Amino acid sequence: MSAIHTLSISGFRSIRKMDKLRLRNLNVLIGANGAGKSNFVAYFRMLSELVEGRLQVWASKQGGADRILSYGVKETSSLETLVCFGDNEYELVLESNADESFTFTKERIYFSGVYYGPTDKKLGTGHLESKLKERIALGDGASVAKFCYGAISGWKVYHFHDTSDTAGVKRWCAVHDNEYLRMDASNLSAFLFRLQNEEPEVYSQIIKTVRLAVPFFDDFVLTPRTLPTEEEQVRLLWKQQDSDYALWPSQLSDGSIRFICLVTALMQPRLPSTIIIDEPELGLHPYAITLLGALLRSAAKRTQVIISTQSVPLLNEFEIDDLIIVEREQGASVFKRLDESDFERWLEDYTVGELWEKNVLGGRPSR
Repeated sequence: MSAIHTLSISGFRSIRKMDKLRLRNLNVLIGANGAGKSNFVAYFRMLSELVEGRLQVWASKQGGADRILSYGVKETSSLETLVCFGDNEYELVLESNADESFTFTKERIYFSGVYYGPTDKKLGTGHLESKLKERIALGDGASVAKFCYGAISGWKVYHFHDTSDTAGVKRWCAVHDNEYLRMDASNLSAFLFRLQNEEPEVYSQIIKTVRLAVPFFDDFVLTPRTLPTEEEQVRLLWKQQDSDYALWPSQLSDGSIRFICLVTALMQPRLPSTIIIDEPELGLHPYAITLLGALLRSAAKRTQVIISTQSVPLLNEFEIDDLIIVEREQGASVFKRLDESDFERWLEDYTVGELWEKNVLGGRPSR
């Protein structure tokens, strides 16, 4: 599994300097509003775009380098990161240009394996887009580049907050758009349709899990239509228990739709290399949050999971060793791991969520 072992970030938004943060299979970020949890999640979106050669487009949409570098280009000259996947590493340094785009002043891959000896390859300097994919086609260091690219491109930052009437999850989508679940679940109906036909056991488990939190739910009604262009489309219709009448997605509550998206993402048969979700508990019933905790723990046995949360009930589903405390110190985000042995006495009388509420763990608002 291509999990991240340690992560270093400098100069990215509120993350002025984070040195070798250790990541586990399950990582739960907690902290006050504005502490930097969302900036941590945004970092994964940036690197996913970067390795696909879309750094400049992504940066432009964010408002340019001045909005991305910690407290602007006058205070921070470069953005640096080092991602360690055990023996494999990917490192880069970005500096801003006059037009607020970025230039690579360093891009490097490294392998420290015992049997074949170290491989340290600099991918160049002065380029505007990553050369990681380009290196895969070359013989020199191609296997390391392929590993790093595969791990990073496999990250999925899921965001299921949009459940408005125009949300993609409620609209028709192409049946052939079903290879993977999109990050906003806009192809959920097509993805479920494929599972229903090709992997019915997985589909059945998803249905059973949804019913635990939405007891009146019976099944999806996934019936494709063919357009004059011969493209097949499908929509996320559903039916209630003891009824064969197809209902629209708008007839499900926002929380129910988010829960269906989360269940599908966490129970899909081929999980991404790393799953990142910002506040997955939004809009969920307390019982659904308990189920979500179990799903996250189960998914973490098959892949790496990173979430941020403000939910006390969700925190109660995890161990202290799973937590990463995010706080602001001198205006910058600081990320800390805790040792569960330091809280053994507390845990005799309180849950993890209660300890967070009491500010025993940190991560609460402070001046």
